[in-house]
Amino acid sequence: MQKLIMTLKSLQTKLQTNAQMLLIAAFIFGILGLWMLVLLRCDICNRSQGQKRPFFSLLSQYLTSRAGFGMCFNSMLNVYPQTGNLQRTAKFFYPSNWSHSESGIPIGPNCLSSMTSKHKFNMYSTPAAGFEITAEPEALYVHLLFALKERTLGMLEANFASIVYHSFAFLQSKWEELIEDIRLGHVNPKLKITDDVRLKLSAQLKPDPRRASELAAEFGSGFRGIARRVWPHLNLVLAVDSGSNELYGSHLKQFYCEGVPIYSPVYAATEGLIGVNLWPEKEERHYLLCPQSMFCEFIPVDLCNEEQPQTLFMDEVKENSLYELVVTNASGLYRYRIGDIVKVVGFHNQCPVVEFKYRQDQMLNVRGEKITEKTFYQALLRAVKLWPGAVLLDYCCVESSLLGPFCGGSDPHYEVFVEIKGVRNLSEDQRYKLDQCLQEDSMVYQSCRRKGSIGPVRVHIVAAGSFKELMNFIIANLGTSYSQFKMHRVLRKKEFLDFIQRKVIS
Repeated sequence: MQKLIMTLKSLQTKLQTNAQMLLIAAFIFGILGLWMLVLLRCDICNRSQGQKRPFFSLLSQYLTSRAGFGMCFNSMLNVYPQTGNLQRTAKFFYPSNWSHSESGIPIGPNCLSSMTSKHKFNMYSTPAAGFEITAEPEALYVHLLFALKERTLGMLEANFASIVYHSFAFLQSKWEELIEDIRLGHVNPKLKITDDVRLKLSAQLKPDPRRASELAAEFGSGFRGIARRVWPHLNLVLAVDSGSNELYGSHLKQFYCEGVPIYSPVYAATEGLIGVNLWPEKEERHYLLCPQSMFCEFIPVDLCNEEQPQTLFMDEVKENSLYELVVTNASGLYRYRIGDIVKVVGFHNQCPVVEFKYRQDQMLNVRGEKITEKTFYQALLRAVKLWPGAVLLDYCCVESSLLGPFCGGSDPHYEVFVEIKGVRNLSEDQRYKLDQCLQEDSMVYQSCRRKGSIGPVRVHIVAAGSFKELMNFIIANLGTSYSQFKMHRVLRKKEFLDFIQRKVIS
């Protein structure tokens, strides 16, 4: 009888435990269900380059991107195991200004805010209140203030390398104010933030004259390799540095973040996750396509101009060939041409591995010559090497047709605006080097130049900081998010051309 009673008590305990587990599971799934309903309502559109795209649900992207990012972080830990240490990350993120459709659906960028992942705040050097600041200069100041306070910082993170680059450029101009805030343990009183946010941030600060003196000594020694000097335990920069961000990634490697590896984890767009980089240690940025994220078709690049081109499936593409991507996702986009041109560089378990080459709308084409962004960028880099002492900081191009009547009677040509350091002027012969490099890299362009159907490239030097001002101007005009912005290498709007023309100094 006693044994039967003990058995019944044991069974009762198990039942109670199981009931508790069921209640916990129900609670968790209830929260997940509620989150999914929120996501179902939250449709988004692309504003990364000011191009409006169709509305679609965030839900499928949320679910599939989690698996993709999991693969990235696994690859990152395998190659850089020190990133698994308990160190904080400086995350440079700026909240977006969301608008609403007529039916009340929120519209904004395809970029999950840090505010939606509050359990991750302990990972970041910036307190939660810092992510509430919507103005970019103020938010960046706060991100830098708390990052500099953290001597054992382990990682710098942003969507794009351009954000990290501009953060260091900002630091270079504001370091004296920042170390004074660290010395006194307060937030700069000139900073335009709400009293509520200021109070929350101030609660996280205390005077640290020792750290301030340490930083002052490093900044006083110059900014080459400054990242590793102010953060001796920095392991990695996590940011996309392919495509239009390649130039900024190069600046970081060669100057500010000298000696710190950069990992470009994903190839993604508003439409969804396209590919993941499983090879962090490689210099080339190659991405394994994610078949479960979106269904991809491929248009051979020589068929892109056809109205109804023949498409290929993943198992039909060939290595070393160029294709335009066509995507179909679970959110309602059907056979959508996103305008990206990729090169198939190999296969991983029969799945294509691609390299982003260029966007269709960022191609220079005044006489059918079709100079891609990559071709122009490589020619420009070679030309800059022929300008003694010059270092290229940023650039953009314009087709002469955008000049309108100001073009005069000259042949169609490219107007190129460059921000460089090391020189303030170039001779006509030096400027012509760019045209020569383009002719060497493009047979069609060379043929057009020899026949006189295309005029020579015209190179203009703009004042220091002009491209940061251009970025601010484009964002203000298009409503683009700072966290999603990619510099327009080919300007298509007259107001943007007018703005950069006003910055020309030579």
